[in-house]
Amino acid sequence: MILNIITDPNPILHKSADEVGAEQIKSAKFKKLIADMTETMYAKDGVGIAAPQVAESVRLFVVAKKYSPIKNNKDLVLVNPVWEKKSILKKWDAEGCLSVPNTYGDVKRYLKIKVNGLDESGTPIEFMAEGFPARIIQHETDHVNGILFIEKAKKIHKIENQQDII
Repeated sequence: MILNIITDPNPILHKSADEVGAEQIKSAKFKKLIADMTETMYAKDGVGIAAPQVAESVRLFVVAKKYSPIKNNKDLVLVNPVWEKKSILKKWDAEGCLSVPNTYGDVKRYLKIKVNGLDESGTPIEFMAEGFPARIIQHETDHVNGILFIEKAKKIHKIENQQDII
């Protein structure tokens, strides 16, 4: 089921989401949330989506399989995510967000990170991410920490007509 995406200034987007427990991960409700978030992400042409964006204040996000740093042809589901920088190099690049429609800005992110969390079964996972996948994971982790990209961005601008994008 395609979920409604909440937009700024909804207060859920500005608060740190709750940790997810083992029992919650095993529940049918949580599995349905993951499936619905994934369907919503693809329907809205997103590359990632975090639970707070669909009004669920839990530490969960999904990254489209095309951009998953784990090459298993599956969407990356990450529960209780944390990351640490693995390079000192950062890069400015343009970002947008489903919860801040038609708004774009340049955000400085680490190029290489080490990620820890749980998968959709509650199994611990750890992996390295570089480039665009690392950017997506940092953006989505910001969401579960109550931070929107516009709080970090420079050169913020609106594009009212999506046809203006080449």
